[in-house]
Amino acid sequence: MLKIAVAHENGMVSEHFGRSEGFKIFDAENNQILESETIANPGHRPRFLPNFLADRGVNVVISGGMGGGAVEIFNEKNIEVVLGASGNAKTAVENYLKGELKSTGSICNEHRFHDECGK
Repeated sequence: MLKIAVAHENGMVSEHFGRSEGFKIFDAENNQILESETIANPGHRPRFLPNFLADRGVNVVISGGMGGGAVEIFNEKNIEVVLGASGNAKTAVENYLKGELKSTGSICNEHRFHDECGK
């Protein structure tokens, strides 16, 4: 079983992981989505969200952009990070499962410029 979390805003991939409305978590097996749940973002604070999602058993995280600290924590936990995604959250997961979604490495270095991440 693969658990894939997508940072989202109104069902669309969020441009900034930490400031997203919430996360859509998809359970997938044999490259098929079995079920999904939506959870609200419990709050953006240092080191919290990567550990929060890891504790939920997430294996892959998809987002438009993400700070380098969060990427590091996910890497330490062997959780794959796919950045630079956009569009519908479920479609992004389907594309990931087909091997068609590749990370562009869109890391946000300064939070005050978070609106410009990935541009």
